[in-house]
Amino acid sequence: MNRVGTRLLVLASAAILGACTTVGPDFEQPQVPWLAEWDGGSLELLADDGAGGSGRPSQTWWRSFNDSVLNDLIAEAQRANRNVRTAGLRIMEARAQLGIAGSTQYPQVQQATAGVLRTGQQRAGGPDASTTALDVGSRISWELDFWGKFKRSIEAADAGYLASIAQYDDLQVLMAAQVASLYCAIRTLEERLRITRDNTGLLRRSLEIAERLFKSGSESELDVQQARALYLSTLASVPALQSSLRQTQNALSTLLARAPGPLPEMVAGMNVIPHAGLDVIVDMPAELLRRRPDVRAAELQMAAQSALIGVSAADLYPAISLLGSVGLSATSVSRAPNVLSWAIGPSLVWNVFDRGRLTNTVLLQDARLQQLHEQYQESVLRAAREVDDSAVGFARTGEQILLLADSVQASQRSLRIATIQYREGLADFQRVIDSQRVLFSQQDLLVASRGSLAQNLIALYKAMGGGWETGRSRPVLDDATRETMSRRSDWKGLLSAPLPPADTELRRKPAKRATR
Repeated sequence: MNRVGTRLLVLASAAILGACTTVGPDFEQPQVPWLAEWDGGSLELLADDGAGGSGRPSQTWWRSFNDSVLNDLIAEAQRANRNVRTAGLRIMEARAQLGIAGSTQYPQVQQATAGVLRTGQQRAGGPDASTTALDVGSRISWELDFWGKFKRSIEAADAGYLASIAQYDDLQVLMAAQVASLYCAIRTLEERLRITRDNTGLLRRSLEIAERLFKSGSESELDVQQARALYLSTLASVPALQSSLRQTQNALSTLLARAPGPLPEMVAGMNVIPHAGLDVIVDMPAELLRRRPDVRAAELQMAAQSALIGVSAADLYPAISLLGSVGLSATSVSRAPNVLSWAIGPSLVWNVFDRGRLTNTVLLQDARLQQLHEQYQESVLRAAREVDDSAVGFARTGEQILLLADSVQASQRSLRIATIQYREGLADFQRVIDSQRVLFSQQDLLVASRGSLAQNLIALYKAMGGGWETGRSRPVLDDATRETMSRRSDWKGLLSAPLPPADTELRRKPAKRATR
């Protein structure tokens, strides 16, 4: 090729590369029409009551309960829970997928061949004749990212990787909330059992008094039977509470990847329901909801799917590749020349007669994107509902506890008066029975409400999406898992690579769009 032809080829190649564009839609953050006007709903109740200040939820909100056992159990669950470990492995899978997508920036088809062939002939009465032939060659194909197909693939893999991290973050939030919820449920059941046993003791003494008075002829058998019925009905609630307690202990043990059963470290601090005030009121509900890991994961899944539309759309256009090959042939035959051959040039492939399949593939990817859009809207709506439900539950349960505490005091006073009047003959035994029944009911309801207050506080922190940030600083995989996977495959440092910082966002760069 002469010098002028070479220059023309270079200029044509530059023009082709300069015309490269990226087809498909550029992802934009989905809008939630009602979110801008939403003021947090029942969060205003907590702000009006002075429940907290303004700011973001604490990264370790559970420490406000001042319970070291609870702190240790949450840290263990966020590290050892099987679902958390599986989510960590999905991050490794996404890292590998991102590496696959990134490899498309380099030649996609590479092939090297080598062969040695020895042939021979044997003639009757003559010497043996043999030859050796050597063939070595290499072929390469590099498809140019003319329509942004590979760029979109990398964009999809990048969003998928960040989505897997957001799902891992969401499990960190879930583990903290579930452990705290089960822990408070266990402490509440322990306290309810204590109150039930205390009341059973009181009712047993009342039954003994009624039996003595009946035997002495001072009272009728009716008092005895009423006392016995109340005593036995109260005693009958103990097995049900014990069953619920053991089942809740089993649920917490399983969450910690332990064998079912009570946790020995919870022996200390029995019958004490964790209590904490709300440290923070978030004054930007819209940002609060968008920051939740499950909402971020839904958005990133949309971003990945949006990029896949571009990948499918690129198949509608011709694929331009650079092809090259080089080969060497040699033989042991005397005076046979060694041959070096090479070839280089462009290649164009266009699925002109398959557009029905390709266009419908684009539509398929677009329909999937719209489905994810609806799921995103649902996730934001669900998040808002969780915030409102837990906030109003926390506020109203606090009001209920104040009233129930006064009710318990009044019931205790009523029982003392009824008992004194009964002993002095001023009231019948039915008044004592009724007072005991009301006291036990109010005490049990007060304990249940205190447990509910803690549960609502935990639910509120979960709804705010707090508790995942510290997980970013911990290794995703434990040492044993990393060692096992490293022995099995060469991960080249991917297993120990740290997670990106907590404020990492999807990189969105505007891309040119091709017009059809």
